[in-house]
Amino acid sequence: MADSHSHACCDGHEPPTKPLSEAQVSDHDDCCGSDHGHSHDSADFNLRQELTPIAVAAVLFLTGLIFNERLHNTPYAIAEYAVLIPAYLISGWSVLTTAGRNILRGRIFDENFLMTIATLGAIAIHEIPEAVAVMLFFQVGELFQGYSVGRSRRSIKALLEIRPDTANLSVDGDIRAVAPETVRVGDVIVVRPGEKVPLDGDILEGKSLVDTSALTGESVPRTVAPGEVVLAGMINQSGLLTVRVTKLFGESSIARILELVENASSKKADTEKFITRFARYYTPVVVFLSLAVAILPPLFIEGATQAQWTYRALVLLVISCPCGLVISIPLGYFGGVGGAAKRGILVKGSTYLDTLAQVKTVVFDKTGTLTQGNFRVTDVVTHNGLKKHQLLELAAQVESQSNHPVAQSIRQAYGQTIDTSSVQDYEEIAGHGIRATVNGRAVLAGNDRLLHREAIPHDVCVVDGTVAHLAVDGEYSGRIVIADELKEDAGEAIRALHAQGIQTAMLTGDSQSVADSIAKKLGLDQYRAELLPEDKVEALEGFLHQAKQIKGKVAFVGDGINDAPVIARADVGIAMGGLGSDAAIETADVVIMTDAPSKVAEAIQIAHKTRRVVWQNISFAMVAKAVFIVLGTLGIATLWEAVFADVGVALLAILNAGRIIRNPQ
Repeated sequence: MADSHSHACCDGHEPPTKPLSEAQVSDHDDCCGSDHGHSHDSADFNLRQELTPIAVAAVLFLTGLIFNERLHNTPYAIAEYAVLIPAYLISGWSVLTTAGRNILRGRIFDENFLMTIATLGAIAIHEIPEAVAVMLFFQVGELFQGYSVGRSRRSIKALLEIRPDTANLSVDGDIRAVAPETVRVGDVIVVRPGEKVPLDGDILEGKSLVDTSALTGESVPRTVAPGEVVLAGMINQSGLLTVRVTKLFGESSIARILELVENASSKKADTEKFITRFARYYTPVVVFLSLAVAILPPLFIEGATQAQWTYRALVLLVISCPCGLVISIPLGYFGGVGGAAKRGILVKGSTYLDTLAQVKTVVFDKTGTLTQGNFRVTDVVTHNGLKKHQLLELAAQVESQSNHPVAQSIRQAYGQTIDTSSVQDYEEIAGHGIRATVNGRAVLAGNDRLLHREAIPHDVCVVDGTVAHLAVDGEYSGRIVIADELKEDAGEAIRALHAQGIQTAMLTGDSQSVADSIAKKLGLDQYRAELLPEDKVEALEGFLHQAKQIKGKVAFVGDGINDAPVIARADVGIAMGGLGSDAAIETADVVIMTDAPSKVAEAIQIAHKTRRVVWQNISFAMVAKAVFIVLGTLGIATLWEAVFADVGVALLAILNAGRIIRNPQ
């Protein structure tokens, strides 16, 4: 979509991240022109290169200004034209050519047209220094914009720079450097100290500290050892690591993140869309109003001269340029997205920043979101004559095919090799547990709902902790109690949200007793337990209905795998620790690159600041424009004031938007 990549200065879109295709360039030029605006592709912004023509034009302009009377007094004012017209063309060539191209294409009313008509009119009434000043200061404003956009983009470029260049592929003992895109799943690579991890994979050999700051924003290195996962973009700091690749480069976490960042600008906030529509109608209104100012007063006001009111009309045209407005708003949102990225929070587009700023309720999943998700067996209770180790062995056999954290904790507690050949007819029952045949006996392993569903008589329904009940051949055989720990900053996250006036809730498939305990410890406002995946969606609908009544939004925070339907249904879906999860990056609107729930409150703070700065810019630009339009119409403001009003508003708005990058909270 070409439109989504157009330049911010002209239509309110954020600057493009990827190089524009031929079709996109054509559409891009229709609005702004390929020449107009060094700042449009800030990735290639070169301050010295952009400053040179401005400096040359400035020298000619100052010469023409200082010696204006002497230059003007030459025959036909040739010397004045010889000095100032080159300055005008150097500083304004891109604006003039863009306006010409757009007129030929039927796209007349934009800021290039306003600038061209105003300055050519000033030259026609022999106000040449003012005409040069309009173009020159406009280019200075563009220069500042380019620099500011470049600064905003640098935080995201830091993310792009973690893209690895090569991978050390190990083949029959030989190691050769290859492009990461050529490495296949199952290949073995070697990561030396100081190198970036090029692809996602499992560590086969070696122990090391890895720097995850580029991915997660966390400054403390993490220790990794055989059996653990490393992700593309991490930096190996100390030991030599041998890694078996688990994902192709195109499917790796870093590749997905880069794609996410590059496409973020296509999802525009409602405020940006409003400004785009506003500029579309505002510009022709200004042109026709200026035309009326030039023509009508001399006809109806006694003593009014055509030259006087034409000058005022030109002043009105310059003042009315919506540059500050359409530059600063997308820049503000871009600053918000970049500032969040610096802190390990990936926002997929400015529209989600707007939604975050309106959130009144945050709903959390429990396991892996508020809790560590590191389950461990704390108790084994037997029935019907089984011994504890027998019950644990039976549970480990039944759970041998499952990837659920509860299953993993049971296998870890068993700690022995599991004979999977004895397990047949394995079936997972979503939201309930597992049914299988073990050594010819029908075994059930799951939650209390599974026992009720299968009509298994049992005497205990409520137990503190997560429970895996077992039944053999229709008779209750015992239970295994598994505990999970709260994350360190879970309490801090809930307190920070409450401090912002946001309601908190939890939806979990775990037992009522576990949910009671977690909610009490954290001080959650509401919670629902023993929910199937479809029950979670239904429960979220209730929160959405409540929030709608108070004109608020609902955010859901989950792990991005089991909770994908709920994440998708929420006004804004947030994936916790989503770097290792394709589902998180695909489904969520915001990806928090650490397992810290406190980042949710931080993301909402950034969204609030971004929205505040954007509306400050809108209000300031509107008021300033209105005041100077009145002054220009009354003849109080000259072209000089008009220039400074236009450029000044743009620069102040840009500087204000830059605050988000420097301090996003």
